[in-house]
Amino acid sequence: METLSYEIIISASKQKVWDVLWNEKTYREWTKFFNPASASVMKSDWQVGGKTYFLNSEGEGMVSTIDNMEEPDQIIFKHLGMVDKEGNEDTESMEVKQWSGCFEKYFLIDFDGRTKLHAEVQVDKNWEEHMNKGFTQGLEIVKNLAENTLTL
Repeated sequence: METLSYEIIISASKQKVWDVLWNEKTYREWTKFFNPASASVMKSDWQVGGKTYFLNSEGEGMVSTIDNMEEPDQIIFKHLGMVDKEGNEDTESMEVKQWSGCFEKYFLIDFDGRTKLHAEVQVDKNWEEHMNKGFTQGLEIVKNLAENTLTL
């Protein structure tokens, strides 16, 4: 596994950036570059140790948990497995065990009146180009929405 890092400086408060990242409507906007053919949805109980689902429009995707959360400073997701269209979770197959336990981290840091958004993701080398495209374009959307949206 590799750890990929991305950073962007946003002229908005940490809370505003947090809200753009995790609001249902804006989440779909900034994550569309990861899967342009299907809208992304995140469903979470927002509990450390609880369940969070990252799904496409067909209901397929990943099941994860929040490993650590300190709103609006940081959130760390630990990916556990896959979810199929019927909602069945796979956390035990050999395919899943190769990457289960990988983290996806977001840190929001005060940066001289602005916010530095730092994201890290652990991925297999085969997914590096996909993640680079998704995060590079997606974080630009986060910046634009946070700087130009009055309220969510």
